Amino acid sequence: MNIILFDDLNRQNLFPLTFTRPVSQIRIGIFTIAEKWEKYFGAKVSFKTEEYLQEKFPKILSTQNLLINASICPDENLLEAIDKLQEGDALISESILLAVKLNENAARSFDPSDIDPYRKQQYITPFTKISYPEDIFKNNDIELRKDFLLVSKGRSSANLSCTNTILGDNIFVEEDAEAECSVFNTKQGPIYLGKNSSVWEGSLIRGSFALCHDSQIKMGAKIYGQTTIGPFSRVGGEINNAVIFGYSSKGHDGYLGNSVLGEWCNMGADSNNSNLKNNYAEVKLWDYNKNGFRKTGLQFCGLIMADHAKCAINTMFNTGTVVGVSANVFGAGFPRNYIPDFSWGGAHGFEVYTLNKMFETAEKVFERRELKFNDVEKNILRKVFELTDNNR
Repeated sequence: MNIILFDDLNRQNLFPLTFTRPVSQIRIGIFTIAEKWEKYFGAKVSFKTEEYLQEKFPKILSTQNLLINASICPDENLLEAIDKLQEGDALISESILLAVKLNENAARSFDPSDIDPYRKQQYITPFTKISYPEDIFKNNDIELRKDFLLVSKGRSSANLSCTNTILGDNIFVEEDAEAECSVFNTKQGPIYLGKNSSVWEGSLIRGSFALCHDSQIKMGAKIYGQTTIGPFSRVGGEINNAVIFGYSSKGHDGYLGNSVLGEWCNMGADSNNSNLKNNYAEVKLWDYNKNGFRKTGLQFCGLIMADHAKCAINTMFNTGTVVGVSANVFGAGFPRNYIPDFSWGGAHGFEVYTLNKMFETAEKVFERRELKFNDVEKNILRKVFELTDNNR
């Protein structure tokens, strides 16, 4: 069965994180949503998303296609319900389309906002859905625990050096992962160390926690539970209930909590975010659809930082700050709670971070990872620059 993960209108609620990726490329738990579905089905997936993203994330059609809502995280119950679908059946939860099974012609013209043509099968079991950016760190503990069972089932963990202290036994270590003189507390949740990952001396780590492949934790870091560090990332300082998608750095002291960082982000030394207002009031986040702030229902909510965004040393982010794609933040004082995409500046004010300057930086950053900042990447960012013009 050919599997296609489709974006619906919910994608817009996840801006700025989904300006540069399909919804299914969001990382939550150990894996991206797309990687989760691939592991559950044992098959590759493709993507139905915005046209400007399709070159990097192509859609593949076949004679029989299973189209699944990209904002839904899989589990065994959901998998069983989807497996029972016949051609023309749609799995529905209230008004949300979860999945539909279609032939090639029907899949080609599929519109996720129109469920009338399908035989509706109601699904009443609870599931994890990512509707807003804050849902990523809110649900990260749930998904970490599910992904830990998925990745460790039927496998044996590699061993860590005897210089480490491990509390409990709920840890899984991939081959070539290294750690020295650190403490891993798995009594409150599982800990996963990916292939070629490294934990440097003196780190204190409490589960639930995932360090994905080819990432490092620097000396003396304090990592609290419900935290994921995506692949090819480097972190230090204090982190609590945060998700870093990958290829990003928070390499120095400073606090990151109840937050989400995209890819290719960099946080300067001693940068901090607040995750609790002084008056303990409900936190609001900038909403691109409303063009204004939206209530989150949360008392703890920190920083949402989109791809390619960066901040200089000693940057201070207020509670509930949204930083757009390719924004570059620096200077004394607290910048405002919404920093538009491709902005350059800080509390003193912002100017436009032009594409040619942004591309020069991105090329250097990619080179450090031995990757090429190619035309596909540039075209996506050009489109995002156009789409966000009115916000600057």
